[in-house]
Amino acid sequence: MSESATGAPGLVLHTSQGRPYRFDPGALCLELLPTGGHSTYTQYETLHTPADLVRWAGESRLASGLDLADLAVSDDELARAHELRAVLWRLTKALAHGQAADPADTEVVNAVAAAPPLVPRIAAGSGREWAPGATGSALLSTVARDAVQLFTGPYAQRIRECGAHNCLLLFVDTSRPGKRRWCAMERCGNRQKVRAHRARHLEGDV
Repeated sequence: MSESATGAPGLVLHTSQGRPYRFDPGALCLELLPTGGHSTYTQYETLHTPADLVRWAGESRLASGLDLADLAVSDDELARAHELRAVLWRLTKALAHGQAADPADTEVVNAVAAAPPLVPRIAAGSGREWAPGATGSALLSTVARDAVQLFTGPYAQRIRECGAHNCLLLFVDTSRPGKRRWCAMERCGNRQKVRAHRARHLEGDV
């Protein structure tokens, strides 16, 4: 589900019980991370085919006001998306914990960003559309360029990992006070409120 469909940025994810919730990681590049993982997190994979990457693009903030129906993705570009996602996981997590980035990972981002990106243009009726010839490589270049902007910009110090002990979601805190702690209030934020409420009651019974 995209921003254009709901009026709110972010992705619709689901809990292990199947309940939907909206997660806004604050940047396009970070929207790629919840599509799966590497190493021990491959069980969460959702990008199994090139069509899955096209579907993700249509659900991302890229789709706001833009038609992605003509986006073509190859098997090699899907494999490149997996590689870029793994690198973005490591780089984002490192920044969230104040650690140094692996130069090899930054080289991958730079290489992907060097390809021509998706090109928006004015459509008939003054709307927006992607210029013809949108490819998976152009899509990934656009994602990688967004990562370069995030990792080298003013919000690089606001990249966070969700404060819940059992949640691995990463986001950039774009709120004015800079005090966001949870991936989503309707998920981890509310669970923390419930725990705190129960703890207060237990203390009161002692």
